[in-house]
Parts: sequence; structure tokens; C-alpha cells
Amino acid sequence: MSEKERIALRAVAYISPQNYPMLVKSFGTKQEDELKYHYIAHTALDVIEERINSNPKAVECFLGMLYVLEDVAVYGYITPTRVKIVAAIDQTDEFIKDADIILLFKALHGAYHDALQDPFLQGPSSQGLRTEDLAQMMGRDDKWKGLRRLLDKVALAASRHIPTPSG
Repeated sequence: MSEKERIALRAVAYISPQNYPMLVKSFGTKQEDELKYHYIAHTALDVIEERINSNPKAVECFLGMLYVLEDVAVYGYITPTRVKIVAAIDQTDEFIKDADIILLFKALHGAYHDALQDPFLQGPSSQGLRTEDLAQMMGRDDKWKGLRRLLDKVALAASRHIPTPSG
């Protein structure tokens, strides 16, 4: 095993407790790949719901690897407020430890938490999806500008080499 690992975050999606995407952000991808990551978010939601329903008393936030699609591994995380975070990570030949993925999700959860501290942020409606929310889902609305900026920092930090203990 190599002395260092890296996590290439391809996309992250935040899904509301009502099961619709609040934000889908991709990193370093072509415009035509945007639809692919929306598809991944929706497909991951099915797997997440299945895992939650199979063990409703589970208190673990990290849901592990949900599935692999083409060249990305899809991982899931659920916050105590039932917001689901889906990360699409570049599938490589190197082994990535769950502990490293958990750290990534904690950073993604922290970025979401920090973005919610913005007093001017108005999240999606609890009544369901509105037309204005579609712009948010596509990542073009300024409402989530702070979160997108934090996500860029998390993705950059994850892509740098992460030292691992020699074993």
C-alpha cells in the first residue's frame, strides 16, 4: 500500500429530509457530466432509504459505500437532522479507508453547518420543491454561494495527499 492516499471528490449532493436535492456540486467536470451527478444523487437516495428502513434504530451517520457506477464510488452520510450527503469519489486502484471517507463527510457536514449560519440564507421550502429551488439544485443560485465556496476548499484539501500511518 502506498504511503499516501488522496481522495478525488468528483461531486457532492445535499438532499433534504423531504428527499429532494438542495444542492448538487461537481468538481472539475464537463457540463454534460452535471446530469450524471444528479442521477447519482437520486439513485443514492434509493439506497440510503433502503438502509435507513432496514435498521431504523441505527445511530451511525456514515452509511458507507452505497454503490459503484462507472468510474465513481458513491458514499452516503446522514446528519442528525436527516439531511443526506452523497459523495461521488473517483474510483481508483488505491484502497481508501473508511476512516478517511468519514473525515471527508465530517468536513462536508461542517461546511453545510457553517453555511447555515449565514443569516441571509433561505433554504428550500419545507412544503416541497419550488421553481426557485431548481436553480439551487443546479448550483447556480447565489443562496448557496457560501456553501459552494466551502465545498471547493474541502475538495481541494481532500485531493491533496493524506498521510496514513505505516503499517
